[in-house]
Amino acid sequence: MTDKNTQYPCICGPFVTQPRKPNPMPTILLAFQQDELTPAHLAQIQSHAPHMDLIVTQDRARIEALLPDIEIAVCSFPHDLLARAPNLRWFQNWGAGVDWLRRYPDVQKSDLIVTNGSGVHAIPISEHILAFLLSFGRGLPEQMRNQRDHKWAWPQNPRPFELAGKTMLLIGVGAIGERTAQSATALGMHVIGLRRNPQVGAAGVAEMVGPDALHEVLPRADFVVITAPLTDETRGMIGEAELRLMRPTTYVVNIGRGEIIDEPALIRALQAGRIGGAGLDVTAHEPLPADSPLWAMPNVIMTAHYAGFTTAYTERAMHIFLHNLKSYLAGEPMRNVVDKQLGY
Repeated sequence: MTDKNTQYPCICGPFVTQPRKPNPMPTILLAFQQDELTPAHLAQIQSHAPHMDLIVTQDRARIEALLPDIEIAVCSFPHDLLARAPNLRWFQNWGAGVDWLRRYPDVQKSDLIVTNGSGVHAIPISEHILAFLLSFGRGLPEQMRNQRDHKWAWPQNPRPFELAGKTMLLIGVGAIGERTAQSATALGMHVIGLRRNPQVGAAGVAEMVGPDALHEVLPRADFVVITAPLTDETRGMIGEAELRLMRPTTYVVNIGRGEIIDEPALIRALQAGRIGGAGLDVTAHEPLPADSPLWAMPNVIMTAHYAGFTTAYTERAMHIFLHNLKSYLAGEPMRNVVDKQLGY
């Protein structure tokens, strides 16, 4: 079957267009843009589920018409339609973040299996974090301004420093956090990890603490790196009190969610020089409002929420989905199953 909104066929064997059957097969909705999946991707999916109909579309009206048939949904399925799909059993979230679940209590309470793309982002985001750290350490923000102004001068504020010997406080030690810890350790940094269950260790983390130790370890950190998901526990986790515990030379890096930091408090701390600077891939409101003071701060590096972007993304996420599809159909344990109440 070929959906009218896409060039991709629903394949059952060769790539041919087939008329819709009076009694349709269970459907896998692949809510992708037209150019995201190749015929090879579709062939792989169909080989795992030859008894299922593949529909590729992001058109809302088309999806609503298909709701009774959909058993599996992937990628950009409209979240408000999840509870309206009577036969939907599993949703593969293409990204890692599932904080959207908090807005849909009916989905949270349902038996729907939600899996995510945790692990796909570990390499690009850990490299993005290191880019922030190295940029601050080598004075690159000032040098880029100098380059723009045709000015030849050494960086003055702050003077370049080494990452070796510095302490990183890593808030959130999942796949991204662990990869970041390993990279930081390789550069000679001391890594303190903070996670919900501090009894679970992680490669590259020299010390692991729980959330109740946050105020104890903040004064020790040269870099506070946030890779945690947004939950009721992490929202506003870094506020006025926490920022005042940091040193004037401490840098905050956030690639988690903007709401984990009290943004007005962060702005005040930066303006007053109570912390060294911030590397932000996420902000409380996105796009960042044009009148935000963060735009013009010399000690802030901002990127437009793309730390997880990589040309390898689709292949890595597809590997998780295909593994889970095989497991789902065989009734075996799946990877990256989300606790819908905790939100990760």
